[in-house]
Amino acid sequence: MSPEEQLKLIKEGTVEIIEEGELLEKLKRGKPLKVKAGFDPTAPDLHLGHTVLLQKLRQFQKLGHEVYFIIGDFTAMIGDPTGRSETRPPLSREEVLKNAETYKEQVFKILDPEKTNIVFNSQWLDKLGTKGVIELSAKYTVARMLERDDFNKRYKEGIPIHIHEFLYPLLQGYDSVAIEADVELGGTDQKFNLLVGRDIQREYGLEPQVCITLPLLVGTDGVKKMSKSYGNYIGITEEPKTMFGKIMSISDELMWEYYALLTDYTARDIENMKKDMHPMEAKKKLAHYLVSRFHSKEEADKAREFFERTFSERQFPSDAPEVKIPEEEISVINLLLKIGAVSSKNEARRIIQGGGLKINGEKIEDPKAVINIEGEMRVQVGKKRFYKIVKC
Repeated sequence: MSPEEQLKLIKEGTVEIIEEGELLEKLKRGKPLKVKAGFDPTAPDLHLGHTVLLQKLRQFQKLGHEVYFIIGDFTAMIGDPTGRSETRPPLSREEVLKNAETYKEQVFKILDPEKTNIVFNSQWLDKLGTKGVIELSAKYTVARMLERDDFNKRYKEGIPIHIHEFLYPLLQGYDSVAIEADVELGGTDQKFNLLVGRDIQREYGLEPQVCITLPLLVGTDGVKKMSKSYGNYIGITEEPKTMFGKIMSISDELMWEYYALLTDYTARDIENMKKDMHPMEAKKKLAHYLVSRFHSKEEADKAREFFERTFSERQFPSDAPEVKIPEEEISVINLLLKIGAVSSKNEARRIIQGGGLKINGEKIEDPKAVINIEGEMRVQVGKKRFYKIVKC
C-alpha cells in the first residue's frame, strides 16, 4: 500500500490522530514503524474492550509495522489515575506478575506472535532509580499535570492527589522513550497520558510519537465503558456459550459499533449488512465471529446451536396445541400434514425448503428428512404456528 492508502486504512475506527500529517511523513519514509500500546495487568483476564486496541495493532502488523505490546508490570503497582475520583489501591508485585502471565497467552488470539514484541516496562523503569525518577520528574510541571480533567476536578473538590499519581503518566511516557515509539495507541480516556509521552520524548531529544485514540467500547449495559468493575464486560476467555449469549444480549445499535471496533469487516461491509441482513441474524454472525476468534469455529457452531435451541424454547408458547403421533418415525412432510400445519405435500415442501420448519429449535431444510418421535417434541412452522408432538 502507498503511504496515503495506509493512512486511510489506519484512520478507520479512530477518534483522533495527533498529528495526522506527522504520521503520513513517517509512513513515507518506507521503514516499519514502532507501534506501541500499554496494558496494565490489574486483572487476570482481558475483555473485549481491551481488544479494540489489539485489533488496531493487528492492522498495523498487516501493514508491515512493528508492534510493541507493553505489559505495565511496573506502572500497575502505581495504578493509572485516569478517570478516578480517588487514589487507586496498590497491587502487589506478585499479583501483577500473575496477571501479566495470562496477558501473554491471551494477546495472541488476535496478534501475530511472530510480529509482536511483548515487553515488561519494569525492564527499563526498574533501572531508573531515584536519580532517574527525579530527572524525569523535572521534565514536567505540576501546572501541566493539573490541566488533566480528573486531577483538576479532584484538586478543586479538595480530594487528595498523591504525588505518586503524578508519576504514572511520566513513567508511561518514559516507555515511549525506552522503545523510541513512532506511534502510541490508547482509548480516548488515555489522551492525556499519550500526549505526555510526546512531550517526554522531545525532552529526551527524540522525535515525538504520533498519538492515536480509539473509542471506548461500551459494555453490555449499553451505557458505561466495558469494565469488570461495572460488571458489563465480556471476557475473551469466557466459556463459548456464555460469550455468545452475552453478545446476543447487546442492543441492535450497539452491535454495529462492535462490528466496527472488533472485527475485520470494512465500513462498506457493515453498511451492506445493515441494508441486507436482519438485526438478529447479524448479531448471531457477530457472536459466531467473536467466539470463533477466541475459541474455535467448532465451539462457535455449538454455542450458536445452543443459543438458538434455548432461545426457541424460551419463545415457545406454553399453550401450543398438543398432537399425538403413533409412529416411531415419520417424514417431515407427512408430519406437517398429520398435525394440520399444511394442506398439501407441495406446501410442506415449500415451507421446509424456505427454512420455515424448526423441530426442537433446529431448522430442518431437507424435505426428505425423517425424524424419530421421542418424548415431547416442539415444532414451529413459520413464525407464528407452534405444536407440541407427543408419541402415543
